Amino acid sequence: MSDAKIPKRILDKDLDKFANVEEAAGFLSRSLIAPGLALLFLASAGIFASLYVFGEPRATIVIAAAAIAGYMALNIGANDVANNVGPAVGARAITMGGALVMAAVAETAGALLAGGEVVETIANGIIFPDAVADPNVFIRLMVAALIASALWIHLSTWLRAPVSTTHAIVGAVVGAGAAAAGLSAVNWLSMGAITASWMLSPLLGGAIAAALLAFVESMVIYQDDKIAAARRWVPLLIATMAGAFAAYLATLGIGKVVTLANSTVAAIGIGCFLAAWVAFHRIVGRQSRGLENRNQSLRHLFVIPLIISAGLLSFAHGANDVANAVGPLAAIVYAAGTGEVAAEAAVPFWVMLIGALGISVGLLLFGPRLIRIVGAEITKLNPVRAFCIALSTALTVIVASWLGMPVSTTHIAVGSVFGVGFYREWAAIRSIRRRAYLQRKQEILSPATIEAEPVAPPPTTNLLAGGKKGSQQEIIRRRLVRRAHVRTIVAAWVTTVPASAVLAALFFYLLRSAS
Repeated sequence: MSDAKIPKRILDKDLDKFANVEEAAGFLSRSLIAPGLALLFLASAGIFASLYVFGEPRATIVIAAAAIAGYMALNIGANDVANNVGPAVGARAITMGGALVMAAVAETAGALLAGGEVVETIANGIIFPDAVADPNVFIRLMVAALIASALWIHLSTWLRAPVSTTHAIVGAVVGAGAAAAGLSAVNWLSMGAITASWMLSPLLGGAIAAALLAFVESMVIYQDDKIAAARRWVPLLIATMAGAFAAYLATLGIGKVVTLANSTVAAIGIGCFLAAWVAFHRIVGRQSRGLENRNQSLRHLFVIPLIISAGLLSFAHGANDVANAVGPLAAIVYAAGTGEVAAEAAVPFWVMLIGALGISVGLLLFGPRLIRIVGAEITKLNPVRAFCIALSTALTVIVASWLGMPVSTTHIAVGSVFGVGFYREWAAIRSIRRRAYLQRKQEILSPATIEAEPVAPPPTTNLLAGGKKGSQQEIIRRRLVRRAHVRTIVAAWVTTVPASAVLAALFFYLLRSAS
């Protein structure tokens, strides 16, 4: 080896090291962009609040609370909104970028247009107001609740677990309220009823989603003439979605602006159902012309309704769940300005704006992480399955609202995803209609054209018991529902209320000792 080649080789190695350093620095800087923009938003929220409260009593605590409420809103956007658009993204009905923009616009519009001018200051009446009549104690309670719930949601997002932001804030209020005034300050009877409804809602959502998917498979997918069956049933399904979402928006989307009786909500839903049924008979008939008699053709008929449902879910979510961030802040602003504690408080526009923009910014910066979990990693979705999930979410919320049950849309939406996945596991092994359909395909079609689906073994196989590694039931189980995500999400659901409560109690004690 010549002397001239040795320096060149050393130089090449040095240049490679510089290139690696530059690449690592670029990667690190990209990973810091989102946190940097989030911090900029929080600082802007505090500055924005100071324009309205500077010079007023307790202005400092209000400015700090505005930044904390902005942090809470960021976490709501990063975690909760994934349930609205995740199925549509997982089904490839819309791209990730398109879903983020659509959801951000819909969330902001829902919060600002239908978020309400008055919110409850103590979530769901779980704390007796007389127990925290001192405004200084009340302000510390709400600040502690905001910090605790926001931190728990942040941790859950980092762990890739979609949780209920309503659960987090309610648990935090319980913990801070108990720390402030003792366990007797908590309305345990109301809390017990709320907890029971939270446990039932994901089961109800999952059952409805599974029943819808079973209906679609039985009446459309497993029919010999799929296109004729689609012309008959798809308009009915889309009309049901239109009616359900009309009632959903009337119940939650604008319920804080205009109070509507159940009969009025029902009339709105029925009217939209009939109008959509007439319209989509023509639309589906036109779309289905020339389509091949295969499952892939059917999925195109559900794409547009699925995208619309994702936008409507986001609008209703913005209108309803923005209160989880702005409710405590509005209560703090009212108590700081008047020196009184009220069961309800008016929401200044600047407070609502912080909540609305915070949800959208959090979604745009951090939302893709959980959107992928909900839409693609729990179970495989297509437009038909995602449509069943969206419709199940709306139907379950409507039923629960009419029954007077406070529910979590997060639990319902994710429960619907679980319901679809577990139904597919059951159907892959035990569905008689599915086996008959596959048998007909084998008799009619050549093996090369048969869709690659696992052929069901005899129904005596116990799917839930699993099977030996590599066995068919084990392959189906691992392919259809990822148990690791199920365990993580359910564990996060179970621990959200107690964890938020403990954190809030600790922060309340810290705030009290600091003052």
